[in-house]
Amino acid sequence: MAINTPICEFGWKAPPFELPSFDGRRYSFDDIAGENGTLIVFICNHCPYVKAVAARLARDIADLQEIGIGAAAINANDWNAYPDDAPDLMGPFAQKYSFSFPYLVDADQSVARAYDAVCTPDYFGFDRHGGLQYRGRLDASRREAGADDLRRDLYEAMKLVAETGHGPAEQIPSMGCSIKWRNDGMPVV
Repeated sequence: MAINTPICEFGWKAPPFELPSFDGRRYSFDDIAGENGTLIVFICNHCPYVKAVAARLARDIADLQEIGIGAAAINANDWNAYPDDAPDLMGPFAQKYSFSFPYLVDADQSVARAYDAVCTPDYFGFDRHGGLQYRGRLDASRREAGADDLRRDLYEAMKLVAETGHGPAEQIPSMGCSIKWRNDGMPVV
């Protein structure tokens, strides 16, 4: 079932975190933060909405990194119920799409809950002070990649954040699969 993200709550402060990458290296929000802003994206390996935009996401983040936007992706899905989202499969996924940013594991789902993430993909674009400025979509793609000439909503919004410190007043929500929450509240092993 497709879920839309809520409207951007401008200025909402990014919750701190420290999470491991699929390779075991640990990253905090401060490690990822860019001089002109930071993008945190909740994704997973199996979601058709993520797969439809993964190459474009990698392209747009690489372009944003060139203008001082730091970025990371976070996988919070229950991989016991969805084995394709297991940490040992995150590395090949990141390599397949040429990720230039860390892909982190939220095993206890605490970071996803702190961010109030609802779906994959779910984009959180912050200004240089950690205030939320964007909670929209990457582009008009859905379960399948759209045309190559789609407007780059995420890129344009975060470029505006880098230049002015403010995101666009009008934002179109992202759509994706719901985050796969565990029922037991225990870390995935």
